[in-house]
Amino acid sequence: MATDDPQSAMQRRVRVVLGEVAARRVPEDQTRADLAEQTPVGEALVKGLVRAQLALALRLSLVVVAGLGTLPLLFAVAPAVGAAKVFGIGLPWLLLGFGSFPFLVAVGWAYVRFAERNEQDFTAVIRRPES
Repeated sequence: MATDDPQSAMQRRVRVVLGEVAARRVPEDQTRADLAEQTPVGEALVKGLVRAQLALALRLSLVVVAGLGTLPLLFAVAPAVGAAKVFGIGLPWLLLGFGSFPFLVAVGWAYVRFAERNEQDFTAVIRRPES
């Protein structure tokens, strides 16, 4: 028995209010909320991660400068080393041409590994249960 009465159709309608839906939502972790809302606490957490990544980059840059930058100094201070030949090729060419690439790959691998560890530590701080 269907009625086409507009009054009965209006009575069956349910009004949905966004505030009611938001009130039923499970409360988020406060740290994640701080990050999402860019509160001072969230900003401090992100700045800490950026600072850690920058410190890592600067340390490994110093390793590269020290590793590759001292070679020309070595050749200038000890000309005999610069004049040495291995398999008919000058030692400076071998060290700078072939030795530098594995060194740079190793430093790059170390950077990625340590940067991922920094990010995992950051994620662990965010996911830790509130105490």
